[in-house]
Amino acid sequence: MAYDGPMKRVLHRVRQAVGASLVDGAFRSLAGVGGRTPLARPSRHGVEVLRDLPYRQGPRGSVIPEHLLDVWRPKERKGPLPVVLYVHGGGFRILSKDTHWVMALAFARRGYLVCNVSYRLAPEHPFPAALEDLSHAYAWLSRHAEAYGGDPSRFVLAGESAGANLVSVLALLASYQRHEAFAKRVWDSGLRPRAVIPQCGIFQVSDTSRFSRRRALPRFLQDRLWEVEHAYLRGVAKDDPRRELADPVVVLERGRRPDRTLPPFFLSVGTKDPLLDDTRRLAAALEHLGVRAEARYFPGEVHAFQALVWRRAAQRCWAETYAFLDEVIGPTPPATTRPALPRRGRKPPAKVASRAS
Repeated sequence: MAYDGPMKRVLHRVRQAVGASLVDGAFRSLAGVGGRTPLARPSRHGVEVLRDLPYRQGPRGSVIPEHLLDVWRPKERKGPLPVVLYVHGGGFRILSKDTHWVMALAFARRGYLVCNVSYRLAPEHPFPAALEDLSHAYAWLSRHAEAYGGDPSRFVLAGESAGANLVSVLALLASYQRHEAFAKRVWDSGLRPRAVIPQCGIFQVSDTSRFSRRRALPRFLQDRLWEVEHAYLRGVAKDDPRRELADPVVVLERGRRPDRTLPPFFLSVGTKDPLLDDTRRLAAALEHLGVRAEARYFPGEVHAFQALVWRRAAQRCWAETYAFLDEVIGPTPPATTRPALPRRGRKPPAKVASRAS
């Protein structure tokens, strides 16, 4: 039976809702199960966590869960630590700092002080709510990093997927002077990123149909990309000058020189990630501006493979990320020498990453 008109639209919405529910539930379940395993305990890795620190006050001094962050750091510290502001992904719609403990743990094990932050989510809180929140987290960090043992002169922005978009925008706000209140908050904080680590990012939220125009994508993936765009940009007029900050790669492709030097970027993505082209575009735009952009493309890897830390490709990706940071901001002693996960009987990982060609 063929459906037309209203019935077709209803079925389309039902399919999208069912798909979103399955994906959302799967991500939350995986993060929850992983967080309860013995290897997830920070103490097993020489790391401690200070949880649920408010970076922004709610009405009348209330605490809002989306305005909390966790500080992860090595237990043994010989001096100030380089600082990472980590921004989670989830299509701007789902997940939180609590689902992204593995990313915070990875950086803390390496010897970083990590601020793993939550923020308000779409569609209830569309653009630019996430940026407004993160500008407060950014300013909080500029005031408090030293008190928690961090060295703000060695500051790194990192995130994956939607979080990669958001940390790239924060880097723009620290480098291009703008008039928005959240942009001024970042600019005036005095905190300058030394490096940006955007993993498997979506760097243009508008026009997500471009991915399926380039190559055929399953309807399930098309629906997920449609949700990202329409949830995040819900109610934002196309002529709103702020809207361009949902598309950092488009801003950079215009070629305008920054008011302050843009920091080096290290980008990683799998070749089977539907968002692959956005990483290629961002690397090219940065290089055109004379910004150091190290791009790594991992053959056969899917979206957010970096979180699958027991796999060789992910371990290789993290090793190359750390090597880049050691070169850019200086090496730091790791909190532990334990591998990310036991490798019983495994052969040493083969090189699976390559630079952009």
